Amino acid sequence: MSTLTEIENAAESLPVNEKQELMLFLLTRLRRDGWKLPAVRDIPKERIEKWIADDEAGYQDFLTRA
Repeated sequence: MSTLTEIENAAESLPVNEKQELMLFLLTRLRRDGWKLPAVRDIPKERIEKWIADDEAGYQDFLTRA
C-alpha cells in the first residue's frame, strides 16, 4: 500500500479492535514527531446545561408545529 486511499480502504475492513490498535499506533507516531493534543475546552457546566435546555425547547416547539 502506497497511497492514503489504499490505506483507508484497508483500514475499513479491519475489525474494531484492530482499528483501535491502528489509532494507538498512529497517535504514538504523531506524538513522537511532536504533534500536540488540542487544548481541553473548559466549558462551564451551566453553559452546557443551557445549550441542552435550549435544544430541548426547540425540539418541543418543533413537535407542536409538526
